[in-house]
Amino acid sequence: MMKEMSVSASKASLVLFLCQMISALDVPLDSKLLEELSQPPTITQQSPKDYIVDPRENIVIQCEAKGKPPPSFSWTRNGTHFDIDKDAQVTMKPNSGTLVINIMNGGKAEAYEGVYQCTARNERGAAISNNIVIRPSRSPLWTKEKLEPNHVREGDSLVLHCRPPVGLPPPIIFWMDNAFQRLPQSERVSQGLNGDLYFSNVQPEDTREDYICYARFNHTQTIQQKQPISVKVFSTKPVTERQPVLLTPTGSTSTKVELRGNVLLLECIAAGLPTPVIRWIKEGGELPANRTFFENFKKTLKIIDVSEADSGNYKCIARNILGSAHHVISVTVKAAPYWITAPRNLVLSPGEDGTLICRANGNPKPNISWLANGVPIAIAPEDPSRKVDGDTIIFSHVQERSSAVYQCNASNEYGYLLANAFVNVLAEPPRILTPANKLYQVIADSPALLDCAYFGSPKPEIEWFKGVKGSILRGNEYVFHDNGTLEIPVAQKDSTGTYTCVARNALGKIQNEVQLEVKDPTMIIKQPEYKVIQRYGQVSFECIIKHDSTLSPTIIWLKDNDELPDDERFLVGKDNLTIMNVTDKDDGTYTCIVNTTLDSVSASAVLTVVAAPPTPAIIYARPNPPFDLELTGQLERSVELSWIPGDENNSPITNFVIEYEDGLHEPGVWHYQTEVPGTQTTVQLKLSPYVNYSFRVIAVNEIGRSQPSEPSEQYLTKSANPDENPSNVQGIGSEPDNLVITWESLKGFQSNGPGLQYKVSWRQKDVDDEWTSVIVANVSKYIVSGTPTFVPYEIKVQALNDLGYAPEPSEVIGHSGEDLPMVAPGNVQVHVINSTLAKVHWDTVPLKTVRGHLQGYKVYYWKVQNLSRRSRRHVEKKILTFRGNKTFGMLPGLEPYSSYKLNVRVVNGKGEGPASPDKVFKTPEGVPSSPSFLRITNPTLDSLTLEWGSPTHPNGVLTSYILKFQPINNTHELGPLVEIRIPANESSLILKNLNYSTRYKFYFNAQTSVGSGSQITEEAITIMDEADILHPAIGAGKVQPLYPRIRNVTTAAAETYANISWEYEGPDHANFYVEYGVAGSKEDWKKEIVNGSRSFFVLKGLTPGTAYKVRVGAEGLSGFRSSEDVFETGPAMASRQVDIATQGWFIGLMCAVALLILILLIVCFIRRNKGGKYPVKEKEDAHADPEIQPMKEDDGTFGEYSDAEDHKPLKKGSRTPSDRTVKKEDSDDSLVDYGEGVNGQFNEDGSFIGQYSGKKEKEPAEGNESSEAPSPVNAMNSFV
Repeated sequence: MMKEMSVSASKASLVLFLCQMISALDVPLDSKLLEELSQPPTITQQSPKDYIVDPRENIVIQCEAKGKPPPSFSWTRNGTHFDIDKDAQVTMKPNSGTLVINIMNGGKAEAYEGVYQCTARNERGAAISNNIVIRPSRSPLWTKEKLEPNHVREGDSLVLHCRPPVGLPPPIIFWMDNAFQRLPQSERVSQGLNGDLYFSNVQPEDTREDYICYARFNHTQTIQQKQPISVKVFSTKPVTERQPVLLTPTGSTSTKVELRGNVLLLECIAAGLPTPVIRWIKEGGELPANRTFFENFKKTLKIIDVSEADSGNYKCIARNILGSAHHVISVTVKAAPYWITAPRNLVLSPGEDGTLICRANGNPKPNISWLANGVPIAIAPEDPSRKVDGDTIIFSHVQERSSAVYQCNASNEYGYLLANAFVNVLAEPPRILTPANKLYQVIADSPALLDCAYFGSPKPEIEWFKGVKGSILRGNEYVFHDNGTLEIPVAQKDSTGTYTCVARNALGKIQNEVQLEVKDPTMIIKQPEYKVIQRYGQVSFECIIKHDSTLSPTIIWLKDNDELPDDERFLVGKDNLTIMNVTDKDDGTYTCIVNTTLDSVSASAVLTVVAAPPTPAIIYARPNPPFDLELTGQLERSVELSWIPGDENNSPITNFVIEYEDGLHEPGVWHYQTEVPGTQTTVQLKLSPYVNYSFRVIAVNEIGRSQPSEPSEQYLTKSANPDENPSNVQGIGSEPDNLVITWESLKGFQSNGPGLQYKVSWRQKDVDDEWTSVIVANVSKYIVSGTPTFVPYEIKVQALNDLGYAPEPSEVIGHSGEDLPMVAPGNVQVHVINSTLAKVHWDTVPLKTVRGHLQGYKVYYWKVQNLSRRSRRHVEKKILTFRGNKTFGMLPGLEPYSSYKLNVRVVNGKGEGPASPDKVFKTPEGVPSSPSFLRITNPTLDSLTLEWGSPTHPNGVLTSYILKFQPINNTHELGPLVEIRIPANESSLILKNLNYSTRYKFYFNAQTSVGSGSQITEEAITIMDEADILHPAIGAGKVQPLYPRIRNVTTAAAETYANISWEYEGPDHANFYVEYGVAGSKEDWKKEIVNGSRSFFVLKGLTPGTAYKVRVGAEGLSGFRSSEDVFETGPAMASRQVDIATQGWFIGLMCAVALLILILLIVCFIRRNKGGKYPVKEKEDAHADPEIQPMKEDDGTFGEYSDAEDHKPLKKGSRTPSDRTVKKEDSDDSLVDYGEGVNGQFNEDGSFIGQYSGKKEKEPAEGNESSEAPSPVNAMNSFV
């Protein structure tokens, strides 16, 4: 028991220590400063962990690092020191750690195979690179073998084995014939992942003697060829059909392990006649959307970027008309280590504290180990300021000797991660980086920001002075930023002057002066005015301005927010715009914009152009209706309608609208049929079966539509099968055990005949079920009972009538009814961001337990206790919903210094699942609200008594109250401000030694350890003489507040709205208004009127995550309003997303890319047609394949073919520059010249050992402090 208590106490002390840590120094990105500061080494560039090199070229192993002083470099090979001075073939680049191993002058790459590691060291520490495994590439020859001809019966299956030699890296396999043409592949014949050629069933045309397997080794640019394989197919009549049998994989089940982030490839190839079709499903789940692809005629399932969620059983089903076969592959996804939090460099001052944190994840969980300057920390020199706690190193009271480079290694059986992070302890006197005597210019009544960028270790303290001998700047009229900047929120003309910034720490002091000039604002004192002008007249707009004499304004005129027309009729003067000979197109809005280097103002006016008094106008009217409608040429599905137009009434008829009535199904209802130009008086109309048609015509001109014509004679069309099926077919269960199938019924005339009914069919998806069908009357719903809970169904609804069925309908996917989710989200974690905001994380639940459409997650949270009052209250639970498969969410609007509980539930269409266990978290202290009241009583000649109430929301432990007061003279000028700090347990105070008959203004607020809260203000007057005490009026002993006033404005903000409330003291029946705007913006205040005399109002339509300013005023009381309050709306809901595919810029970018690709394809086609003299080129073009295209010198593709004799051996290519030249007159299409000249050859066994032309550059890895995990083959399980 005692041991458990001690462990718990040590953990608590560690958490307390971490909470009290001082943050590390920020080093400004100043090039001159960075050059002067000492810094431990940092690896900036290194070769990849698994480095396969060309055995014919020099080996370059990259290792670059930076530091101050510049680091020196050393290497280890296979764990021991590598003395490069003793090996003449090895050199190190100057001022670098990069090794160059000379292979081209006699060295052998195999002799330098091994594990290399680079160390960069200076006086402040040592950084190390990854373990770099050097392996030369290999392309061995095929072993000699005697290949017997394959005699196969027609319809049987066949596998031609390739069995390529094992190379490094593995070769790319492809099959060709003697003419170097790619063998065609299909659902029946295809190449497997292992390179073998599979025949599901052989046909007589498969007989040939030149099935040749090729292995291409890209790294060494060579191709090896297997001896030709002969296949002879003999026929037997009749050919026996066979049900599917899997050729690969064998058996009913198999397993596969893949790493997180890799590509998962699963393969099923089946034999059978007819050729089987392959289908893939995932048992108990869906194949991942957007990451699943089918290749090799659906025989290969490809899932990219796999994760642990992709683990499970994948079933492939091979089916033909005789039956099916299946195989289940159990996939397990493991993970090499990956970073959660990589350690970051620390820059500390002597005596400061800090931490290095190294957190990684993987499957299995990686092991974390630490090194100091490349040495395991357990055997590294001791440092009393350092303490290792698992994945964290804690530094306390560091000294300059504590500087070092630490390495974190996270490893498991699938790989490792290595990160360097230095601890640099600096003792530097203050430096000011802002240029001396820098001039700042601002406009009056706008903010002024004066920079004082600084650096020092320990962190310097910054003070500002105005003038050379001025006093230190303090008070509410200044804002002092952490980066040293001085902000004057509202600069006035008297703010002009010299300001001095002083930076000091224990090692020294420095100062810098800057200049501030405050300019008068630019104003338009006479704005342009609204004008109405007759056509062809002249008009002028004025724009007279007033500006600071030291600024040079420019005036720009715009028309409808665009440049003025390039027309000599527009004359721009110094302060006016004149338009001569005005026309109709000059109508619009004209804007005068005045710009200076510091501000800009504008004003607009509208110009309306009217015509001269018109002559008497012709009367225009709507046309008269058409008449004399006639039907001719009656057919089953068409008829011709003709008519005579009515009078057009001085406005030409533009078009005719034809409408129809269905007297059989909808008598009295007219529908739009078509319309024709106004010059046309006949039209051929398309008709539907089983409709009793009548037609009418409406004429249209610019004035409007005529009355409809009289209806035509009726025409009844013959019945027919339905032409279409119901639309909007859906399958959604209303209960866990049913499926409700709904559809939109056909309209009356769509039935095409009497006796309209529907054939409803359904079957369970991904299960070998037959269709179940039922014929129902003319309804729009059918319920299937007894279904499993939430399974997919294929559904179709077909219309039919007395004459027959409609065409076969398309299938839709529906789901049976949902049920409540079964499990709660697990691993719920809460990260408190600040006193009012927290972030909650959880693990997603398995989709099969959702039992419905996953709609999202709901977070229930409620306040359990206010820590400052230690009292519980009624629990009011709040709910936030996060749409989709989210794993985190933000909780805004929390109360500071409170204890909360929360739980998370998954939501589907049926409802909510069970709640996760309640998670308790606490919010830190915040600043308090204003005191609940401030009363001033018992006035005397020289004293006042103040009484107050504690804040309604302390938001922490109150430390004190701050009282500030100052006298106000008869001209309302404020006197000197006095400040008094009062203990938190006091509730009243007697102020003495005041002036008699003087008004005082009081500012009162509470404080916690976080800072000061909102203040409450009050005014009171000391009495004039003792008579006021001897003969008090009614209510004496209490100072009446000055009416009217609005105080204690409070806000409660959500995502897009905020509740505003206030307290009012003054005359009854006041009419209030609320003004608000974006905090820090120069925009005008927006005003909302409050209905009645309420003391609250809801602001709506706010922008999420935005700071607003707000104040309250009363109508009719000039200039009377409350002080400003600032609040911030909550962050946007997690489910709001922008679909990039609908953005205009994205669509335009995609169109441009498509056009560029089309142009490149045309150019390539033209260039290719200029070469090639030989028939083999035409064959290659007809059977183009990306894997066997000739490689060029520059782009890594095949070299040119030669048209040498058919059976000449392929010759080995020369590596001399002259042989690498490609001649334009040579053919591009002969496989003989896969090498670099015509010197390739075949070996005795027929293998092709010619080499590609070209040289492949080796790109070193960009390795700074960390590197990514390799594939399982290259994984290093331990380090150093």
